[in-house]
Amino acid sequence: MKSFFNFIYKSLKFFLWTVLAILIIVNLLILLSGKLYIYKGVRHTYLVGKMGPGIYDLAIFPKTTISKASKKSILIIPSDYNSFKLSINDSKLMKDMETKAFLVLRGDTVLFEKYFSEHTQQTISNSFSAAKTVVALLVGIAVEEGKIKSLDEPVGNYITEFKSGGKEKITIRHLLMMSSGLDWEESASNPLSENAESYYGWNLRGLVVNQNAIDVPGKKFNYQSGNSQLLGYILEKATGKSVSVYTQEKIWKVIGAGNDAYWSMDTDAGDEKSFCCLYATALDFARIGLLINQNGKWKSKQVVPEWYMKEMAVPTNITTDEGLPNFRYGLHIWTYPYMNQMISYCRGIKGQYIISIPKENIVIVRLGMKRMDNFVIPESRQNDMKYVNKNKQNVGHPADFFEYIRIGREIAFGK
Repeated sequence: MKSFFNFIYKSLKFFLWTVLAILIIVNLLILLSGKLYIYKGVRHTYLVGKMGPGIYDLAIFPKTTISKASKKSILIIPSDYNSFKLSINDSKLMKDMETKAFLVLRGDTVLFEKYFSEHTQQTISNSFSAAKTVVALLVGIAVEEGKIKSLDEPVGNYITEFKSGGKEKITIRHLLMMSSGLDWEESASNPLSENAESYYGWNLRGLVVNQNAIDVPGKKFNYQSGNSQLLGYILEKATGKSVSVYTQEKIWKVIGAGNDAYWSMDTDAGDEKSFCCLYATALDFARIGLLINQNGKWKSKQVVPEWYMKEMAVPTNITTDEGLPNFRYGLHIWTYPYMNQMISYCRGIKGQYIISIPKENIVIVRLGMKRMDNFVIPESRQNDMKYVNKNKQNVGHPADFFEYIRIGREIAFGK
């Protein structure tokens, strides 16, 4: 018995020393690499039982405030508001995907508005990459105002580091198309990627302006958050205002946003994370959807130029990373051909969707904690021409996206 306990003691001692050695080596590697943001990432994920960023991360970062409108725009509540009942299967989908909000509007009428668990009408949450489309809307406004001369201007006109090294060929349009040819690694799981550093780090500008050009711009679709961050810096240089201030003046107050919004910063005196991290309520995200649905017009005011909105929603003539023609992305907005019309939508990594169906005057907002990462159309709809484009190329869109369209249309039309 004594020898058994001695064995256990030695084994435990060896295990603890091994763990300690591994921790020392890992810490040395982090210190030598200079990637100190990893400590912040670990502290706010694994050490609190999370596997990655969450939609309620606002408190862990510095932020700026985008003030609500002095006069909130009124959304109509009809007599049969919220009368629709989700089916058992659809309720299960919402639960499985950890949905927090699901809204359906037809015009400015709220047909359906449901919140789950702790989320309420007043809860703000992260849009993640849905914020990229807001940045694109601001670019269109800046062009119309003459702050930016053209979408085909070189990025180097606004960011000095893009005047050489092959980066002088990159234009604003290339950034909007996600075809800059830069070496940014877009990864949601690699803690050493630029995505992780941009989210948890504190030198955002240094990270994005020092990217290298590795491909000819304008040829291949390669989704990179760094492109969106560069657009944020271009907006600041062109307008002389921060992204938050410009958003507040040109969009938030104009559309009558009912609540303050917030944009996460890399440091207290630093930069907005333009590639993500615009926090707002579901209803205010719906107002963004209405603005997109109306070709950039709000009431009688053309907020974003109509020509730009039309150009945004057209898939660009480039090749995807699967070697297919691009049917999925316009100018910083996702696109999908559906029933002889083009659906445009903003999309975030945790299943943030602001879906615009202009022909049917529908806006669908879905916020949550998960999305389906199988980028295919559900098998049950593979032969349904409403869900595929004419070339049967159905990659590029998460499977749950199609389900939210189906549910939204059932709510709007009863079918």
